[in-house]
Amino acid sequence: MPELRELVAKELRLPVDARVSAMAAAIAAKHGSASRAVLFYGSCLREQQLDGLMLDFYLIVSSYTAAYAKRWLAAANRLIPPNVFYFEHDGLVSKYAVLSETDFHRLCGPETSNVSVWARFAQPSRLVWAAGPEAAQKSIKAVARAAPTLLAAAKPRKEEEALDLWRRAFALTYSAELRAERKTRSTSVVDLDPKRYRSFTGPALQAAQGLRPHGSWARRRFEGKALTVIRLAKASLTFAGGADYIAWKINRHAGTDIELKPWQRRHPLLAGITLLPRLLKSGAVR
Repeated sequence: MPELRELVAKELRLPVDARVSAMAAAIAAKHGSASRAVLFYGSCLREQQLDGLMLDFYLIVSSYTAAYAKRWLAAANRLIPPNVFYFEHDGLVSKYAVLSETDFHRLCGPETSNVSVWARFAQPSRLVWAAGPEAAQKSIKAVARAAPTLLAAAKPRKEEEALDLWRRAFALTYSAELRAERKTRSTSVVDLDPKRYRSFTGPALQAAQGLRPHGSWARRRFEGKALTVIRLAKASLTFAGGADYIAWKINRHAGTDIELKPWQRRHPLLAGITLLPRLLKSGAVR
């Protein structure tokens, strides 16, 4: 696995827009000494113009108890990881998910049947802030587990072309979650950077030898979609403006003009639950 870890480390250290680094540092500062690393991922990695977009981060912390002043937030993060928060800095907006170092390492690997973390970190990401060299190395080690887990779960086929393997693997993971992206998204993430995926194929397959990812795809689809619904409901509490965000997603995908009532903003969890059927019907998540 040394070759794969070297590839991952090189990719994670690629430069990003200075505003992304500044936002990552601000996110880390919000959680004080509990912050260990901040990773930047998602479609905004490829964007030159960040204004008007929502950036995506993962904040890795030493423990949930250390990360929060409120016990219920620590308990929620431990019970159904991750917690997701809205954040603004220097004119940009983002959402960031919080995981402990232990959970991040586990959720990038084959011991979990939920695809959410290992599917994302089998794709490009950047380590944009770290508490120190040890914290950085732990993040690199965790991320290096993601691609082998993905490919082992996809069960490579004899003589399958490298890019076709990645496309099929991501299609499987996209089917295991309720996703806002188009159905072609699993193909486009590969086709946007074929050189990257070709270079990762050999080392990732070598590291995948002997891995037996937990669960079947039927189980992953059932658990993944159920967890998406639960996380959406939870995010309506932890995500500032969470109910407004869900309404915005419905309006964007269904062409509707939903306006939240005052009681929905006062009770975001109930609002999230009442809006969920329309969220699913609109195609905002699939």
